[in-house]
Amino acid sequence: MEEGDDLTSRISLLIVDDHEVVRIGLKALFDSYEHLEVVGQAANAQEAIDKALTLKPDVVIMDVRMPGISGIEACREIRSQDPGIKVIMLTSYADDEAVLASLLAGAEGYVLKKVWSGDLIKAIEKVYRGEKLMDRQEVEQLKNRLKQSAPPELAELTEQEKKVLALIAEAKTNKEIAQCLFISEKTVRNYVSSIFRKLNLTNRSQAVVLAQRLNFKRD
Repeated sequence: MEEGDDLTSRISLLIVDDHEVVRIGLKALFDSYEHLEVVGQAANAQEAIDKALTLKPDVVIMDVRMPGISGIEACREIRSQDPGIKVIMLTSYADDEAVLASLLAGAEGYVLKKVWSGDLIKAIEKVYRGEKLMDRQEVEQLKNRLKQSAPPELAELTEQEKKVLALIAEAKTNKEIAQCLFISEKTVRNYVSSIFRKLNLTNRSQAVVLAQRLNFKRD
């Protein structure tokens, strides 16, 4: 065995991708390594969440973009319910916002789908040992790059909407935001909808990334 000679146990894996051919290819690759064991596969985010929490794999190999719930949202749900499960995000290209959203969701890092097979195996082993695929300096550089591209629409937000956005950055639910600002959940929902509309956002992950990279904080 060329890879993983220093590992004393098998690494259990869950493969998540909406393309069957990708799942088949990854399973064939992993099956060729004695220290890797594919314990399950999932074709969408909800299936990934259910199987991850049931099978308890050591590492989830998760596609970033899938129909419906994204891999990033699935990663956040899995990590919030079981922090012991490691997640590596698979992406076709290194989109800065998607990468940062993945890290904020709890992923250990990302790997491009065009990666060499040996490098993917090394990434899995590294994550299994508790290491990150990106160091702190790389993450800060990523945040700085994104911070320089703040949308001009940000100026359209009211002071209250900025407070809501800051709380979204802390991963708070609408109910928790309502409690923090002493307003109703319905009012929070209205603010969130307005924020999404003004900033051209489609989901909470995008809002979290934007708020984090612009260093939005509560007063």
